[in-house]
Amino acid sequence: MSMFRRQGGRYVATFAVDEVRVLRKVASEVVGLLTDGFDHTDPVVGRLFPDAYPDDPAGTAEFRRYTEGDLKTAKIDQAGAVLAALPDSAGGEVRLDAEAAEAWLRALNDARLAMGVRLEIKDGTDLGEELDDAVAEDPTSSRVFQLSVYAYLGYLQESLLNALID
Repeated sequence: MSMFRRQGGRYVATFAVDEVRVLRKVASEVVGLLTDGFDHTDPVVGRLFPDAYPDDPAGTAEFRRYTEGDLKTAKIDQAGAVLAALPDSAGGEVRLDAEAAEAWLRALNDARLAMGVRLEIKDGTDLGEELDDAVAEDPTSSRVFQLSVYAYLGYLQESLLNALID
């Protein structure tokens, strides 16, 4: 598994071809969700764009009117930064400057939030236990794969954060 490390003023990780495929798919799905599939009734959209004033629908709508476009564009750009930095089709090295590393952190966070909603992961969820239960039920299920990707994104996010503060 890849791990980011600081190398001079860059943050570097070497990704296997399967990791590149997974990251490319996840970032592309976030872009798709924020463009073609953007729907305020989708719980994932609700998680990525929470109500600013939960007790004031009119205030929330007004706030959304002024901020949502820029926030959505920023999230698409951040996922785009992941796509742009990844090797084309094979595995390879990713070298990020500080600005790109920050974009990656935000994009990884958005992807994890989206997956967490779809996988019904809550604050108190024990991910290891969830994964063990899913494997025991059906080791070839899509849930096992999705939980593994969710865990991998968290690992990658943590390694990049640690490289940034190192």
